[in-house]
Amino acid sequence: SADGDKENDDDDDDLFGEDDDEEDEATKATKEKQKASLQSHLDTITTLLQTQSEQVARLDAAYHEAEAAAAATSRGERSNLIAALSKKLCRDKLWHYRDYNEYVSSILEYRHVMDIKGYLNLIKEGNQAIRKKASTLGGASSSKSSKDKNKRSKRFDWDLYRTCVSEGLRDICYRFVLSPFRVGIKLEETHNKNGFSYERILPGDENKPDAGEPRQWMTPKIEDANPQEFASELVGSGELVLLSTARDDADWQDNPEMNDPLKGCRYVAAMELAHEPRIRRVLRAIYRSEAVITTRPTSKGLGIIDGFHEYYGLHLLRNKPVKEHFPMDAAELEKRRARLNAEEVKELDAELKLKETNSCIQYLNMLKAERSGDISIHVHLPFVGDVSGNDKPWYKCELENLGRDRQDVGKFMEALERVYFPADNDTDEWNDERRKILKMALVNYLLPQFEAETRRDLKDVSTKVGVEAAAQTLRDMAMEGPYRPSHLLGENRFIVPTGDVPIVGVCSSNDPKDGTFLAAVNGRGELTDHLAIPGGTSITSEKIREKVITFLMQTRPAAVVVGSGAGVGCKLTARRLGEVITQATERWNNRLIQGQDEDDEDFEARMQTFRLMHSNIDDDDDEVWKCNVDIVDDNVAQLFGRSVRGKKEFPDMAVNLKVAIATARWAKDPLGELAYTWSSASDAGVFGTEMLFLNIHPLQRLLPKPMLLREYERVLCDVTASVGVDLNGACTYDHLHGLLTFVPGLGPRKANNLKQSVSRIGGVVSSRKSLLVKRLMGPIVYNNSVAFLRIRATDHLQDQLLHPLDDSRCHPDVYHRNKWAIKIAVDALELGDSASNDSEDYAITALRDVMQNSRDEIERLFNATKAEWEAHYGPTFNVGAWDPREAVPAESWRDKVEELDLETFAEMIEENGNGKWLTHLTMIKWEFRLPFEDPRKPMEPPSGEKLFRLLTGESDVTLCPGKEVTGKVVKNGDFGSQVKLEGDVPGFIPLRNLADDHVEAAEDIVSVGTIVTAIITEVKMDHMCVDLSLKMEDFKKKSSQWGRPQSLPPLDDFFDREAAFKIDEEKEKERESRLRALRLTIGGSSGTKIGGDSHDADGGDGTQAPRTGKVTRRACAHPAFRNASHSEVDRELKEAGDAMVGEALIRPSNRSCDSLAIHWMVRPGCIKVIEVHEEDKDTDASIGNRLIIKKEVYGSIDELLGRYIAPMNDRVEEIQHHRKFTDKLEDELDTQLYDMKKANPNGVFYFICWSESYPGYISLRFIMSRTARNHTIGISPEGFAWNGKTFNNLDKLLNEFKKNPSGARTPQHRSSSNSSALSMSSSMSTSRQSTGVRTDDTSRQSRSRWGPAAMPPVPVTASRWGNMPPPPAGPPPSFARPDGAPPIFGYRPPPPPGAPPGFRQ
Repeated sequence: SADGDKENDDDDDDLFGEDDDEEDEATKATKEKQKASLQSHLDTITTLLQTQSEQVARLDAAYHEAEAAAAATSRGERSNLIAALSKKLCRDKLWHYRDYNEYVSSILEYRHVMDIKGYLNLIKEGNQAIRKKASTLGGASSSKSSKDKNKRSKRFDWDLYRTCVSEGLRDICYRFVLSPFRVGIKLEETHNKNGFSYERILPGDENKPDAGEPRQWMTPKIEDANPQEFASELVGSGELVLLSTARDDADWQDNPEMNDPLKGCRYVAAMELAHEPRIRRVLRAIYRSEAVITTRPTSKGLGIIDGFHEYYGLHLLRNKPVKEHFPMDAAELEKRRARLNAEEVKELDAELKLKETNSCIQYLNMLKAERSGDISIHVHLPFVGDVSGNDKPWYKCELENLGRDRQDVGKFMEALERVYFPADNDTDEWNDERRKILKMALVNYLLPQFEAETRRDLKDVSTKVGVEAAAQTLRDMAMEGPYRPSHLLGENRFIVPTGDVPIVGVCSSNDPKDGTFLAAVNGRGELTDHLAIPGGTSITSEKIREKVITFLMQTRPAAVVVGSGAGVGCKLTARRLGEVITQATERWNNRLIQGQDEDDEDFEARMQTFRLMHSNIDDDDDEVWKCNVDIVDDNVAQLFGRSVRGKKEFPDMAVNLKVAIATARWAKDPLGELAYTWSSASDAGVFGTEMLFLNIHPLQRLLPKPMLLREYERVLCDVTASVGVDLNGACTYDHLHGLLTFVPGLGPRKANNLKQSVSRIGGVVSSRKSLLVKRLMGPIVYNNSVAFLRIRATDHLQDQLLHPLDDSRCHPDVYHRNKWAIKIAVDALELGDSASNDSEDYAITALRDVMQNSRDEIERLFNATKAEWEAHYGPTFNVGAWDPREAVPAESWRDKVEELDLETFAEMIEENGNGKWLTHLTMIKWEFRLPFEDPRKPMEPPSGEKLFRLLTGESDVTLCPGKEVTGKVVKNGDFGSQVKLEGDVPGFIPLRNLADDHVEAAEDIVSVGTIVTAIITEVKMDHMCVDLSLKMEDFKKKSSQWGRPQSLPPLDDFFDREAAFKIDEEKEKERESRLRALRLTIGGSSGTKIGGDSHDADGGDGTQAPRTGKVTRRACAHPAFRNASHSEVDRELKEAGDAMVGEALIRPSNRSCDSLAIHWMVRPGCIKVIEVHEEDKDTDASIGNRLIIKKEVYGSIDELLGRYIAPMNDRVEEIQHHRKFTDKLEDELDTQLYDMKKANPNGVFYFICWSESYPGYISLRFIMSRTARNHTIGISPEGFAWNGKTFNNLDKLLNEFKKNPSGARTPQHRSSSNSSALSMSSSMSTSRQSTGVRTDDTSRQSRSRWGPAAMPPVPVTASRWGNMPPPPAGPPPSFARPDGAPPIFGYRPPPPPGAPPGFRQ
């Protein structure tokens, strides 16, 4: 301790220094005190550090304990969360990977694949909703969930499903219903295999302990609880969430479904059941077998569809099975075939195919009628009970009465209940819950889906059949051979081929202002000469006759063909040309014969003149010139005359001249003209678009253009391959080059390259071999296409020895490489050892000899057949129809090639390892006999019904007995009255049909110039005439009493004839009431009544019914008349869309009882209303006998539509096709004018567009200096009105505008007549869309700035030309015809909306 004290002292010394004995006691006391204080402080710090260390240790221990406890708690919650998530997902209830994998590999249809995709998407949406809610409850809101949210499906109709599934309703519902994929398996096997094994093991489950357990396939049941108790228990435990909150209102209390807690569970089960792919597949097949089609006429259709309408028979189909439009089910077809022999099976297949085709064509017509707004189509299951109301027939029932809940789903429910309900039964309450699920799945999800699919399938299969029908029509056109002149009809075409004969084509016009053109083409279709006959002149005039005779003698055609485009006038033109041709041929054939009244000098002078006119004719030429005239279809020729290719080939020629050229070419080679039509590409580079403008099939407008063009291309390829192509002609002439495009192995690009290559070597190919030798083709293209290319003799190849088989269907492999054709020829001629000669000249000589021998044999067989026929049946042998391939049996052939055994030769070739060549050898034999025989039959001139349709545009549908037509009396005779109908169709009213009573003379009933409405009694197509009747008994006949046109299909077995009869009765009653109210008169003031009706409008007491002076409904049966309000007529026109543009409907005007209102649709969305004053009215309900618009008098509604509306439509069409017309708003056009003026300040620019302020007016907008100005131009039947004048065409008006841009009138133009012509009539008004803007299409309505209705007067604008008068306020005037002008005839009234016209438009 002493040592310790010493050490302490040392430490103290180190701290405080050494002791200073000399220090006093006070200092020592202070130091001791400081030392004690510091020691105390040190002890305190030491104690605090020790305490804090102990606290840290305790906190660390507590932390570790808390962390361990938290980890244990998290593992438990996560495990519970995963368990709850797995419970909600119900994966084993919805999906089995191995089973669906096998199912996917077994399906073949795209629709079944899409069913699986839809089912998986539904499950995916539900599972994502469950995971999203679980992550939210767990407090984890990660970027992944946000990303999933952004990828959420766009199916907003699945929002309720997501909500229900996320609340766990999927798990609850599968406690009392079977999982959907197991229901699908049971349903499929029960339906297809007639039974299901409950011990079925799913693929991959063989080793599971519960494999083969029947309970897996049984519907689970809730024991000891009904649905209400079950739901209440789950709601009380919080497991079942109510999706809606109860309300106290009566509607909520009256509807138990609103507060049903299991409603969400049923919804989830129904959704997943309806999307299961197997269930859809089975139920879709049941739906296809049970579904039916029903059609109902719309309100528009009820008014216009009668017994003569093209849609009659389509508008009242009731419960027609859908399966008739599809091929018969394979199993059912196999059952029917099992009992038939081979011939009966063939007949059955043809019958079923025809039935399917007719049904599909019928459905296309139904779609056409639905598109026009005449009928509505419904695809549904048969309804339960009577759907018609107590006071309405079924076709007038509201759509609410035809809901899906009224459809018979018994078969569906029976099939589903068999697999969905528990096998060991359950309580009625639980089965009702399951039945509700099935009903919901069917009515809400499956039936709408199946209806849409069925309509889509019907349209697809009908479209396919329609395309095939159109392609068949085109094939018939292409398979029509060249025209054969009449002087060759007495010869067989296999003996005397038609060859390349010169033809003259004629194009005349039904417009007397247009001229008639004659175009002469040579044997290859080149234009050699043409003749134009001015419009208004007749061929019968002496001067024109001589010109035509001279033209014909210079060209000497084998035939003259007249195009049918001019209508009935073509027949007169053909007859007159026939007379001229007779004179021309007589003059030519007798040119070397001196006439009896002709001396030598006159004869020599005539011959000298003849030699000067025909310098290329030798006097020793004694060939007899024969020529005939016929009418041909010029549908393709009319298209060529107005096409880009026509303008490119003949840029400076008139349209009708180009039509005449194409008419002659069509007569020479219809296939070449069709290929030429295809060869023109559109702006998008698509070939064949011009073909869509041809009237090939009546339903082609409903068919998709790509499908139609693809099928057309196949047809042209097939026909071209069967006919062959003259290679040199196709490479030389543009109008034949299109044929190369359809040669197999070529195409547009290769054909064009071939043409260019041939032109580089001189334009002529002398042999097929040279195509390969001169590298005009590659080896593969050559091998594919060479057999379809013909090398024919031309002027350029006269000095060359052509190989005869180069103009045959034989491939060069059989006569160049293998030389089998030469072997056959040498053996047939029995040349023996000389066959070793390999020279080509020798082979060609042998081939020519054997081919000549076969041609001689054909002539011998023809003569023998003809002699045998005439020996038995007299001189009735059909020379033109004799075909050696079909008419001559094999044993009758005696040519040298028939003596060879080609079968043995083919076996020898096969034994040498060269393959099977028997078909090629047989083809060689027939090519020796008929080298490149044309399979097309010669063009037959149209006659009978075909000629009537070509010239009039009418058929037995548009002109049929019982139909009302309107025409003009042109002549009265001893036997009746001649009438000219629309389309210049001649009509005749026999004397006995002019009235019900006896008629002495036609003048007593009708006078020349009278417009009459008559009933057709007979259509004499062969005589090009229609018999008519004015007898009242014919007018009163029902449409069902007249015969149905033969071209229309027979009425369907499912057509409701009783309903049609009832509609006819209602129309008849309405018609009778109108006839009683309206005294029908003919001949203006003559007072003669139709049908000898001597009673007046009031019913027959001989007194005139008193006029009330009130606006009332009219007794008018005209299809363009409507007893409707202003808004109703406007609505009908607008709802019909573009189909009603140019049409007009008439209604009673509200202004007075003696006025009507015409609603004329000028263009889409723009309707102009024109007031018509009536005079000479019998009753308030009748239509005036005189209809007046601005002093112009019209005798009937038809005349009003024809003489007023039809010319106005022509004016509108002239405007829209004018070079200065632009379809823009006025502001847009002004902006364009400003831009053009800015670019060229010295220019004066002008355009025309539709006026936005005045419907039916056009606006002439121009800019001279800085400001854009405008003139308003009116439209009238006579022309275009501006500046007090009326111009008959727009170009004349624009020329006048250029002379007087300001439009200021000169004093002589300010006459009272002109000023009154521009004054506005108070009897006219306009109707526009609610926006009051120009409405050519809906996309432009939003761009307009104009207000809705008001049309403020346009202020007078000052300019350097003076004050410009504004257009008159209100609608434009009607521009009356000057007094004393003769009435106009030749109008074309538009047909009623949707109704077939009674005459050609």
